[in-house]
Amino acid sequence: MLEYYGQSPIIVRSSSLLEDGFGNAFAGKYESIFCVNQGDLQERYEVFEQAVRSIFASTMNEDALSYRLQRGLGASDEQMALLVQRVSGSHHGQYFFPDLAGVAMSHNPYVWRADMDSRAGMMRLVLGLGTRAVDRVEDDYPRFVALDKPLLRPVSSPEDLRRYSQHKVDVLDSILNDWDSVRLAQISSLDPAISCWNLAAEPDHETSRRMKELGYSDSLAWILTFDRLLTDTPLASIMTEMLQTLENAYEYPVDTEFTVNYLDDNKMQFNLLQCRPLQTIKKAGKSWSPIAGGSKRPLFSTRSNFMGSEVSLINKIVFVQPRPYIALPFAEKYQVARLVGKLNRLFATDRSLEVMLMGPGRWGTSTPSLGIPVSFAEICNVRVLVEVACKEEGYMPELSYGTHFFQDLVETQIFYVALFPGEDNVEFNPQFLSEAPNLFGELLPEHSRWQEIIKVIDLDSIKQSLYLDLDLQERQVVAYLTED
Repeated sequence: MLEYYGQSPIIVRSSSLLEDGFGNAFAGKYESIFCVNQGDLQERYEVFEQAVRSIFASTMNEDALSYRLQRGLGASDEQMALLVQRVSGSHHGQYFFPDLAGVAMSHNPYVWRADMDSRAGMMRLVLGLGTRAVDRVEDDYPRFVALDKPLLRPVSSPEDLRRYSQHKVDVLDSILNDWDSVRLAQISSLDPAISCWNLAAEPDHETSRRMKELGYSDSLAWILTFDRLLTDTPLASIMTEMLQTLENAYEYPVDTEFTVNYLDDNKMQFNLLQCRPLQTIKKAGKSWSPIAGGSKRPLFSTRSNFMGSEVSLINKIVFVQPRPYIALPFAEKYQVARLVGKLNRLFATDRSLEVMLMGPGRWGTSTPSLGIPVSFAEICNVRVLVEVACKEEGYMPELSYGTHFFQDLVETQIFYVALFPGEDNVEFNPQFLSEAPNLFGELLPEHSRWQEIIKVIDLDSIKQSLYLDLDLQERQVVAYLTED
């Protein structure tokens, strides 16, 4: 087989019996491994053999096992096969990658304006390998495209456009013989040049001016907007047609991975890499509220920045306190994530618990300086997940719909909220969280020194109830407390 592929880069992918089924996608649970496939035949064989081992071993990783148990598949026969594909792309100097890649869904779970249609679908678009579209990565943002309004963005200021864009490109490096991430400036100067570069990138004159002031006179900065790609080419319309065709065939919304390569300046070649049924959120017909009467104290409210429906009464809150967490040394932030996982496993023993998990920045990040580096297995038993922005310190939620992490939230019916305190239409009153008694030391007495960082609030014991009132028409969610 390796002789057949020659030295073309390949990817070894899992192909299990339980994957990609209706209701059980297993998205991101098993490994997919790139092999740059350089060197002599024996060297390439040894790398490929290790990839095979890793993928078979991934059937026993914690995320996969937790997912199977949670979906009632713990006793099911899980047999793993492998799929080996030639990587879609072309060589640019020492790097190999497709011009464009991403994920696309025929249902858009994130509509932030009343005139948007969730049935039109969405895609997360990147330059280079699609790994940045399916994973939450540090300080980088793929282009989110609502296919009915492809130029519409959740952010609009020039500084936000600069910050919430793609800054690095994932590639296969033929010299390193490994996967790598390179800065955008390195990509802009490659020979041969990327065919769609002038359609995807625009000069960033403000950053170039700042660099010139610092003495970098020959540097030209770029920003990936993909705007001309969406206005001057049929990319969005082709994607819409493809998703509608697949959804009609499946008779169900679909989740796809794709690449796009330019054969010349005017001709695109689409490659559909993967298609699976998309587990969609069940939309509530109308908002609901608890029995009227009594005092209501809002804990938080926001418009648009949430995903989910059918939220029930919350009786426990786990709150990672932002300031103490941010002040921790880098290594100790991982310990906080592991302790959240311990609490998550405790909650699994009591199915009557409805837990809301709150913390600074991104849950599930690989970089503790951006949030809390939990795996999905460490939060899979919560009912509501809240990411709280701390702008000054750089802890910002990422509305990364389309990633494997968010697909896990959808499948598990975890309600997601991103809070941006201080912005219009956002209210957050953390005083209750600060003053409420903390049960962390009782639940995990051997780790009691961490109770200054992690709070566990049992609402039943203090005779409080927490409700989430959801208005899908107004795209607003309000969490408020009442006294029992």
